[in-house]
Amino acid sequence: MIPAADREAIVTLLQEGINRGASAKAVANLFGLATRTLRRWGLMIRAQGFSRDQRKGASRQVMHRFTKEERQRVLSTVNDPRFADLTPNQIVAILAEEGAYMGSESTIYRIMRQQGLLNHRGRSRPPREPREPPALEATGIHPVLAWDITLLPGPVKGQFYYLYMVMDVWSRRIVGVEVHELECGELAKQFFDRICRDEGNISGSSTILHADNGAPMRSYTSAAKLAELGIEMSFSRPRVSNDNAYAESLFRTLKYHQSYPHRRFRDLLAVRAWVDGFVEWYNAEHRHSGIKYVTPNQRHYGEADAICSIRQQTYEQARQRHPRCRARPPRDWSQPQIVQVNHPRPQEAVAA
Repeated sequence: MIPAADREAIVTLLQEGINRGASAKAVANLFGLATRTLRRWGLMIRAQGFSRDQRKGASRQVMHRFTKEERQRVLSTVNDPRFADLTPNQIVAILAEEGAYMGSESTIYRIMRQQGLLNHRGRSRPPREPREPPALEATGIHPVLAWDITLLPGPVKGQFYYLYMVMDVWSRRIVGVEVHELECGELAKQFFDRICRDEGNISGSSTILHADNGAPMRSYTSAAKLAELGIEMSFSRPRVSNDNAYAESLFRTLKYHQSYPHRRFRDLLAVRAWVDGFVEWYNAEHRHSGIKYVTPNQRHYGEADAICSIRQQTYEQARQRHPRCRARPPRDWSQPQIVQVNHPRPQEAVAA
């Protein structure tokens, strides 16, 4: 960077050279500069009396920049034992009460950042790394179950009934559902006891029960019961509903079903009757997109592969009859053999 005084001298020499018949380019070449640069300097000097480097990143003389003494005063203050546990915001407030002004909070933060002093002051905990989402795989019925609780509107505004639901992730079948007037760990304990008794082969089969971080899910009562039944617990990350996507998707299907009441349920018996009807429809009639449009019962009880095989034969025969119309390979109707929970998508895995 050429100082401002030297710029003025060069522009003066340029003007003298032009007055004596020299070209501007010759004078510019003499100093190793471009003609446009000298012209710009001349315009700036005539306009404001000086020339300044206005390029991005050029060093500038900032009038209000702290001197070395002022910077040292800031560093001495923030490192003083009296203020060692306080933030710059607190330090500035205390000094203002004492009639002293050292600088703004942003200035103190900037100086501390430049000196590498932006550590956690006092006994505050440093930020923790985000927890990885629990990655699970289901290769058959019962290895991975998902459960959650959702609210159903009661007869009075602000009153709700609590729907307890457990589904098998591999088959998407609802294996247990109950409706109560409150949510608590004791009801969850009894709920799982009945599910294991009805299903028979869940208890002690290395089953993983995935849930969010609700109070009944985290309660010691339900945890002790699940440990007794030999069921391992898995939890979503706090405030991340996508980690329990299968249960949330089921609740979306439930609340957007055509028979779901537009207003409210009349009483607890009405809620239970409607939920029983929905579960029967969902398990026996609902064609689920995640399992190639077979019903959860068909996949749960081993009928889906035969159904999909018939579909595959139908498509193959249609392709043979009309080969020109179906140049691409026929649609794959095979059932997914592995169902993954919270595994990264292929493009995300490649990016990582």
